[in-house]
Amino acid sequence: MSIKNVKPSTYLLEVKALSDRILQAQQPIRILDAIKWDDIIKQEFFKNKCRKLPAVSIDYYRNRPLGFEVAEKKQEFYQIERDLVRKLGQLNPLSVIMRRICREYQDVVYMLEARGTPEFSSISQELYGSSQDVFHVGDPTIANLGSMMEATLSQLLSLDSLSEEPKTILAKEAVVILNEKIENLFPGEGLRAMLSDGIIADAAAGTDYIKLRADALFNMRDLRILEVHEIWVHLGTTLNGLAQPYCTFLGKGPPSATVTQEGLAVLMEILTFSSTPNRLMRLINRVRAITLVEEGADFMDVFSFFKDKGLDDEESYMHSSRVFRGSSSDGMPFTKDLTYIKGFVLTYNFMRLAVSKGKPDRIPLLFCGKTMIEDMKILVDLVEEGTVIAPVFLPPQFKDLMGLSCWLSFSRFMTSLNFRQLEQDYANIL
Repeated sequence: MSIKNVKPSTYLLEVKALSDRILQAQQPIRILDAIKWDDIIKQEFFKNKCRKLPAVSIDYYRNRPLGFEVAEKKQEFYQIERDLVRKLGQLNPLSVIMRRICREYQDVVYMLEARGTPEFSSISQELYGSSQDVFHVGDPTIANLGSMMEATLSQLLSLDSLSEEPKTILAKEAVVILNEKIENLFPGEGLRAMLSDGIIADAAAGTDYIKLRADALFNMRDLRILEVHEIWVHLGTTLNGLAQPYCTFLGKGPPSATVTQEGLAVLMEILTFSSTPNRLMRLINRVRAITLVEEGADFMDVFSFFKDKGLDDEESYMHSSRVFRGSSSDGMPFTKDLTYIKGFVLTYNFMRLAVSKGKPDRIPLLFCGKTMIEDMKILVDLVEEGTVIAPVFLPPQFKDLMGLSCWLSFSRFMTSLNFRQLEQDYANIL
């Protein structure tokens, strides 16, 4: 019998009502809009010949309204948290998950309230991580990972055989191409690609759309990456989350879900052979830039770092401002850009272990909505009992798990090999 034909219990109705309240409460919170720098900051920076720190301090943010009352928003999430205990209980798994989400959104409000201060970056590190975080005791830090990958990618980028095709596709042409792909994947769902003048990156995904920066240029490889990263993962998990009958909070993720979602999106680029050394180097350079700032670098130092990487003034400013948005130009970083690499490692390891433990069927549940890896065990039970429905949309690699399972089956053995010894053994072959 279809879940649509089953009358929901009082418990499920309570779950939906509380979940809907979380969605409604977070609606006016727009993190990236609240912390981005206006064009006037960029204009002044270039007017000063790119030699003077941008005039961004706590006073700058005081003139940028958040779109909600801070005290009221904190109280709203606190009240939902209390009601979760009163109505679902202290130890109920969904109560635990949704209360954690409420506390996380409270931290987001505190972070935005602290724009331009050291506290902003401290909360950012709590939400998204730090470059000095490790994945396990004794493992390299995220910063170490960035340095290790940078060395390999630098060699690959010097090869003519791996050079990328020119970017000749205008943003308005790219929108047409992506809209065709969206309609083929999600016919009649109202999802779309559109132009925007208000984003820093070349592209960004929203609830039901992908924005492309109006002056950006693309090649077909770029559009393939956007297809698997933004459409398959970000729009796909949004669509699956919005289809949830009771756990509607899965349609919109807090920062901790960003780690899983961005990691899954980068993993999808790799699985489909869509990514490029240049693309990965951009992600690694973001890690390196955040590392520099956490070690004391200011905006000018990071701007010079990107210039030394061969970027022009416009690109160097864009990438540097990503690191300092929400902070001051000589403060600590906004660390969201760590989530791409951090999330990739965490998501890959989850999939690798799921296969090694004989539980590959858990992998597609990553697409149920804006999920978090730490909730996957609970999510399995919720799907089995019908509280959460399985993903409506899945990329081809996750519909048929045979190929993915075979590939991951070798992973544990391959990672146990001594790479230094391999280099020596293969020295006369390569």
